[in-house]
Amino acid sequence: MYGTITPLFPGLPGGPEVLVVLLILVLLFGANKIPKLARSTGQAMGEFKRGREEIEEELQQMDEDEDEESEATTSSDSATSTETSTETN
Repeated sequence: MYGTITPLFPGLPGGPEVLVVLLILVLLFGANKIPKLARSTGQAMGEFKRGREEIEEELQQMDEDEDEESEATTSSDSATSTETSTETN
């Protein structure tokens, strides 16, 4: 009796949906501003990606530094315990 309701944009937008979105963009921003808007969006995404990569590199470097410090502490502790046991004998 009742038909199923299908969403206007199911999944990824296809041809007609993209045309509707582009038409709305042209009406809102004008044809001259769309390339500038796309360029600034691309630049912002590039900056975000570079910032994320820098943070990941810093975190990796911090992890490596902590590993080196813990290895140095472990080796100095074992050397100290060896010297102490040698002196007591």
